[in-house]
Amino acid sequence: MDNASYVTTPFGRRAMSLGMLASQQLAETIEPGITRNKWKLFRAICEARPALGVTDRALTVLDALLTFYPDNELSEERGLIVFPSNAQLSIRARGMTAATLRRHLAGLVDAGLILRKDSANGKRYARRGRAGEVEEAFGFSLAPLLARAAEIEALAAQAVADREHLRVTKQRLTICRRDIAKLIAAAIDEGVRGEWERITLMFRSMTARLIRAPGIEQLVSVLDELELLREEIVNTLEKNTKTQKIDSNESQFERHKQNSNPDSIYELEPGFETKLGANSADHIGRPSVPLTEEKNISDSAGDAGGGKGRTRTPKAPTGEGGPLKSFPLGLVLQACPQISDYGPGGQTSNWRDFMTAAVVVRSMLKVSPSAYQEACEVMGQENAATVMACILERGGHINSAGGYLRDLTRRTKAGEFAIGPMLMSLLRANSPIGRRAG
Repeated sequence: MDNASYVTTPFGRRAMSLGMLASQQLAETIEPGITRNKWKLFRAICEARPALGVTDRALTVLDALLTFYPDNELSEERGLIVFPSNAQLSIRARGMTAATLRRHLAGLVDAGLILRKDSANGKRYARRGRAGEVEEAFGFSLAPLLARAAEIEALAAQAVADREHLRVTKQRLTICRRDIAKLIAAAIDEGVRGEWERITLMFRSMTARLIRAPGIEQLVSVLDELELLREEIVNTLEKNTKTQKIDSNESQFERHKQNSNPDSIYELEPGFETKLGANSADHIGRPSVPLTEEKNISDSAGDAGGGKGRTRTPKAPTGEGGPLKSFPLGLVLQACPQISDYGPGGQTSNWRDFMTAAVVVRSMLKVSPSAYQEACEVMGQENAATVMACILERGGHINSAGGYLRDLTRRTKAGEFAIGPMLMSLLRANSPIGRRAG
């Protein structure tokens, strides 16, 4: 075959280019016997459209051209030239105007997806033999599609992989942002030591770099930084958890060594005993009586012994407003009967049972151990458990039990809170008269 046999120049004033020459040369290198389903190949072209450099309107024209090819399988043996008129092509291209058709046909030629094979007068037609077979045709050659089939399919596969990579990266970024935000909030809420203000500012700075439609490179860069920040936060929280476990184990060891009272309530929740001391344990372990009565009993015992061995009544925990008064267990249970159901065996007969029930209620109401421990340190264990019983009674009116307990603890420190009015209100509400009035 003559080396110049594949060369065909455009009709009229359309210029010839080296790109068109290269496309014609490529079209002559189709491997013998290669075929492709034209619609599967067209879908691959749609996937690889950005890489091929064609518009969606140009693909509409290519779709129309493929409808003029008589078989579903593109094959060199059956010929690869289609020769529709502009009127026919316009109808199958959804009514596209002639000028728009010419522009997008030129775009397909420049992208190396089709070739022009113009006749002497620029008309598109086929010359047939006596048996009706096409001997020569002039129009648009689809040979570049078949010649570049493997390349197009590879570009399509890469486009699909890139799109999936973008989707997964966005998903990981969303999860990482959520993790960091919630871990910081949890650390601040639980009072974990750390540079949380600096970490929050870093987090905001990283997320602020994400524009409306970021590319994959920018997403990956920000994701890498966020994952490092999340790792730093997790490490800080894990160190704090290990420290708490060590402190808890040490305080439990000290408790077993110093506290010989079998009725002590310190074993109900780890870590509460570290700042309270044995005097409070002795006070809580005895049957509950008002502080004034207990003082009289102690003074009487001391006077009977000639003043020797007098027992000093432990003072109740105090805020800035003075000592916080304790109340008899019987009175508390009358005001807050629901807590009895959470004691051992569904009953509460002494302060130890009451403390056990309070710990169960604390966990049920999702009050953090740190919030309850702080309440015990500020109010005293009896009073903190009493407040938990009151919160249980008023559960339907309190949105966050933990936040409410922290607020009461803060007010106790400032001398702005007393348990008496709360108990009296519940006592009136739970009395037979109060229930009938309600």
